Amino acid sequence: MPKKRSGGGLSPTQQAAKFLGVSVLAGAVLAGIALPAVGALGLAAKGSVESFDELPVSLKTPPLSQRTTILDAEGGTIATVYSRDRTVVGLKDISPYMQKAIVAIEDSRFYQHGAVDLKGVLRALNKNARSGGVSEGASTLTQQYVKNVFVEEAGDDPTKVAQATQQTIGRKIRELKLAIQVEEELGKKKILENYLNITFFGQQAYGVEAASQRYFSKHAKDLNLQESALLAGLVQSPSRYDPVNDEAEATKRRNIVLQRMADVGDVSQADADEAKEEPLGLKVSRPKNGCITAVEGASFFCKYVEKVFLRDPVFGKTKEERAKVWNQGGLTIRTTLDPKAQKSVQASLKDHVNKSDSVAAATTLVEPGTGRIVAMGQSKPYGYGKNETEYNYSVDAAYGGSNYGFPTGSTFKPFVAAAALEQGVPATKEYSSPYDMAYPSPVQTCDSSPWVNTSGEKVENENESEVGPYRMKEAMEKSVNTYFVQMISDIGLCPVAGMTDKLHVRQGNGDKLPQTPSIALGSIGISPLTMASAYATFASRGMYCSPVAIESITQKVGSKQKSLEVPKSTCSRAMSEKTADSINTLLQGVVDSGTGQQAGLSDRDNAGKTGTTDERKNAWFVGYTPNMSGAVWVGSATQQVKMKNITIGGRYHSLVFGGAVPGPIWKDAMSGALAGKDAPSFNLVDIPDGDKDKDKDRDKGRGDEDDDSNGDGDGGLIGGLIDGGTGNGGAFGDLFQGQGNGGNGNGGRRG
Repeated sequence: MPKKRSGGGLSPTQQAAKFLGVSVLAGAVLAGIALPAVGALGLAAKGSVESFDELPVSLKTPPLSQRTTILDAEGGTIATVYSRDRTVVGLKDISPYMQKAIVAIEDSRFYQHGAVDLKGVLRALNKNARSGGVSEGASTLTQQYVKNVFVEEAGDDPTKVAQATQQTIGRKIRELKLAIQVEEELGKKKILENYLNITFFGQQAYGVEAASQRYFSKHAKDLNLQESALLAGLVQSPSRYDPVNDEAEATKRRNIVLQRMADVGDVSQADADEAKEEPLGLKVSRPKNGCITAVEGASFFCKYVEKVFLRDPVFGKTKEERAKVWNQGGLTIRTTLDPKAQKSVQASLKDHVNKSDSVAAATTLVEPGTGRIVAMGQSKPYGYGKNETEYNYSVDAAYGGSNYGFPTGSTFKPFVAAAALEQGVPATKEYSSPYDMAYPSPVQTCDSSPWVNTSGEKVENENESEVGPYRMKEAMEKSVNTYFVQMISDIGLCPVAGMTDKLHVRQGNGDKLPQTPSIALGSIGISPLTMASAYATFASRGMYCSPVAIESITQKVGSKQKSLEVPKSTCSRAMSEKTADSINTLLQGVVDSGTGQQAGLSDRDNAGKTGTTDERKNAWFVGYTPNMSGAVWVGSATQQVKMKNITIGGRYHSLVFGGAVPGPIWKDAMSGALAGKDAPSFNLVDIPDGDKDKDKDRDKGRGDEDDDSNGDGDGGLIGGLIDGGTGNGGAFGDLFQGQGNGGNGNGGRRG
C-alpha cells in the first residue's frame, strides 16, 4: 500500500509514478517534463488510457523557412534575404562528427529507445523530486524536434512562440503523442537530419549548415571534431554559450561535449583530450541579410523585386499568401539586372552627385522590346542613417517610391507630339509660338466638360527672343513651351490622355494624369522607371512592353526543387511605326543640336529629351538607343531645393538644366552599359526644318541654358505641384514629396 504524506494523498513522486504507469499502458510515457515536485500534483489530469488515445493530434511538418538568394541576369548574387537564415541539407552533407556530437550531448540513448526514454524519464523525475526544482530534463531528440516544429510554425509571432514553448501538461502530452507518430513515420536517421536542420544555433543561424557557415565559414560536411562539439553545445543555450561574445564559456561547453562523446564511445579519450586543447578556431561570417547588403548599389532594385513578389497575384491570390511564400524562402530568384549596366549606373552617379549633396539623383535603364529592367540606382545609398534613404526614387509609391513621383518638365513633350502625329498632324506642323501667351481656352477633354482657363493662367518661353513661328522639329530641339501648349489646344486633351494610357504613364501614386494643358510641360509627378519604359516604346518602334525585374524563380522545399511561375512582360502597340520613327528623328535632333547636346553619345544612334521644372526643383534627361532606354532624375525628394547657385558632385552650377546635370549622368551610364554591345540604327524619317535661319542671332550667348524659366516666382498653383497649399513636404522629408494632383499652372520649364 503506498505511503501517504501528511495531510493525505500520494507524495509528488508517487503521483508521477502513477501517471507514468498509465502512460506506459497507453504505449508511451511522458518524457521531458522538467517540472518541480510541487507541479507533479497535477500529472493525473489526463491519467487514463482512453483520454490519451483520444487526443486528436497529427504532426504536419511545415516547410522549413530558408534563405532566399537574389541573382543578377548572369547568375551573380545580388543579396540574400531571409526571415530565418537556413539552408536545408541532407544527412550525407553533415559531418559524422556533428551527428555524433549532437546525439551524445542531447540524447545519448537516441538509437536505443523509442519516442521517449524511460530510463531518462525515471532519472529526471527522481532527481527533480529530490531537489524540489528543475535540475534535469529528459526530452529525447524526437521530442525536441516536435517542439521545434511548433516553434517554426509560430514564426515571429511572440504569442504563438510562447504557446509553443509553454511548460504545461497539455502541451507535453500532445508533444509525446506526436513524438510517437514521428518515430513510426520517419525513423531515426530522418529525425536526426530534420533536427539538425530545424534547430537554432544562435547568431541568426537556423540549422547546422547556416551555423557552420556563420561560425567557421565552411560547409557542415567539413566540420571537424572540435568544431562539431562547439556547435552541438550551443543548442542548449545559444546565447549563454555564444563563442562570438563569450569565448571562455563556449570553450568550457565545447569540452563538456567532447568529454561526453568520449564517455559514450564516439571518440577515444585521447582524441577528446587533444581536441580540448585546440583553440575555438572561429572564422565568423557576419550575417548578410536583406537588400541593404546588395552589391553594386543594387539595394533599391533588390527591394523592388521584393515588392513585386509581395504584390503580384501570380505568387498568391492574397497578400497573406504571398507573404507566407516570401517568408518561407528557399527561393532562388534570377533577375533581369545586368551587372555591367548596374556598375556603370552606380559609377556615373558617384562621379556626378555626392551622397551628401542637398539633392539626389536616380537612374533606371530598361531594354526596349522586352521590358527588362537592366539597372536601377541612386546617389543616396539605401539605409537609415544620414544621407541615406529607404525610398526608391526610381519607382512608384506602391513599390517603395515617392508618394507622387517627380514633375518631369519638358520630357513630357514627346508624348504630346506622338499623340498629335497619331491624329494625323504632320511632323512639319507650324504654330505661331509667341514668347508668352494665356493658356488657350476652352480645351476639349475626354468628357463633355472642357478645360477652361478661368484664372488667366499664362505660359512663356525661356527668352523673350524666342518667338515663332516654329515647326515641330525646331520646337522640340529648343523645347519651346508655347508651341506644345498650342499643339495640345489644337488636338485636345483626350488624344494625349489616350497616348499616355497606351504608354502606361501614370502618376507616382498610380492615378491617371489629370486632363489639364499644363501636362504638356510636365507638371505632374512621374517615376523614372515609368519614363524609361515609355521612351523605350519609341526605341522599339511603337511597341510598349511593361517593365519586368524577374526572369525565373525556383523554390527549395526540403530537398526538392520546384519552379514558380513569374510575371511576364506584356507588349502592345502604342503607336504606329511611322509615329515612333518620327519621334526618334525629332529627339535625335535634341541630342545632335538641341538642348541635350551634353548627353549625346558619339558611337551610336541615340535620342532623348531634357526637362527642368519650375524653380529648378527637378531636372531630367530621358533618352535611348535602339537597344536601351534610360531616365535620370535630379532633385530634392522633398521638393524644397531650388537648384540655383548650387554645388552638385563638387561642381558649381549657377542654374541646373536637364542637359547639364542629368544629361552627363545619362551619357556616362549608357556608355558603360552599352560598351561592347551592338549599335543598331534608328529608322529615321525626313522632317524638313523649315526656315531655321531666321533670327539665328537670338540664341547667341545662351551657353548651356537649355531650359526655360517661366518667371513664376514661388509659383502658387504653377506647375500643378500643389493643390491648395505649398505642399513642399516640410519636415516629413521623403514620405511626403510635396506634390499634389492637378493644378493648371505652367509646371515645366523648357528642356
